Amino acid sequence: MKNNSKLRFWILVWGLGIIGQLCWNIENQWFNTFVYAKIAKDPTIISWMVAISAIATTVSTFLFGTLSDRCGKRKPFIAFGYILWGIFTILFGTTEFITKANNSSKAIMLAATAVVLADAFMSFFGSMGNDASFNAWLNDNMNDSNRGGIGSALATQPIIGTIIGTILGGILIGANDDYMKLFVVFGGLAIIFGILSLFLVKDAKDLKPYKNGSFFKQLFSAFDFKALLEKKQLFWVFLVLTTYFIAFNVYYPHVGNYMIYYLGFKPDDIGIIQGIALILGMLSVIPSSKLLNKDKFVTVAVISVVLSIIGVGILGIFGKPEFIDPTTIMNWPLLIGLFFFGCGYIMFMQVTSVWMKQLFPDDSKGQFEGFRIIFFVLIPWIISPFIANPIIKNNGEILDTNGFTAFLPTNILFLVSTLLITLTFIPLYFAARERKSKK
Repeated sequence: MKNNSKLRFWILVWGLGIIGQLCWNIENQWFNTFVYAKIAKDPTIISWMVAISAIATTVSTFLFGTLSDRCGKRKPFIAFGYILWGIFTILFGTTEFITKANNSSKAIMLAATAVVLADAFMSFFGSMGNDASFNAWLNDNMNDSNRGGIGSALATQPIIGTIIGTILGGILIGANDDYMKLFVVFGGLAIIFGILSLFLVKDAKDLKPYKNGSFFKQLFSAFDFKALLEKKQLFWVFLVLTTYFIAFNVYYPHVGNYMIYYLGFKPDDIGIIQGIALILGMLSVIPSSKLLNKDKFVTVAVISVVLSIIGVGILGIFGKPEFIDPTTIMNWPLLIGLFFFGCGYIMFMQVTSVWMKQLFPDDSKGQFEGFRIIFFVLIPWIISPFIANPIIKNNGEILDTNGFTAFLPTNILFLVSTLLITLTFIPLYFAARERKSKK
């Protein structure tokens, strides 16, 4: 690969990768606070967003993954996926004008429907450009000389995207709740990189169309769960992932609203507070990497779950208005709780990513990436809202300034989540037993 080609390749790896993570971050971090700020303080809207988005993400990943394989092309799917991703990110923000013009219950219902649909389209095209196509393009171009660099990019980009998206997102929104600025900036970046992809992305020379019967036969062949059940250790690792993220998605989508509306912080402050905790949490990568190099996968997994329990538990016990001063970012219960949570989350993502990929069969990695999406995204995102929604509605009911009933996420959400995280030890025990038996 010539120097110019190498430079272009790495610009795309990091540019498309970071922009993708920023867009996912605003969906996970800021869409939910946007709903509370501009539409209604009702977790039911968020529950529908999360569930429908999970379905859209899963369908898109399988659909466009299969389609790009059959076409033998990644470039158009990356480019148009990112462009449409950016467009629907911006369109999502325009839903606030529905309630701004008319704040009646009918207008709120219309805006809520528009929000759910816009989020679904954003997730659908985001998965088209990022999950199904960009990740496949990386695999197509991976070789012995760049394998380490690509691996490092995939491991660190979600963390970098979360930190930048959290801090910069809070700054862009500011104390005036200017969400439209956030969506225009991040959506615009996705559009720009999508357009650049039309000119800069080069499909791998050895990428050829792969057709296995009809389109639908090839599409549904990815759902051969018999092949997964034959790999017992991988199946239990997938269940570890699912159990942890069911608990994670009970509280994480509501963290922003919890800090803003229950504790009284401004959006720019919560970005800084969470950013500090995540930056410090990245330090956990150093010891966990050393343990993983020594094949201590189970040890790292156990430590990550324990740290998550401690962090979320601290937020549940001490994350109440009487222990918090929203006029300053120096709130030790929040900082310590978020730090432990950050360490646990980062370590968990690190160990499960490596553990899973070591167990993927060489001849069907694409199929097993599809299974990963099912256990990592689809199942947790559909189940979690049915747990979180009644907890919020039973513990955080208030009347807002317009006289409408509002529901705020409280510290109770974290207490319940702490108990749910402990369930991760059940599948982890069986995964560890399978791993030991294979040695």
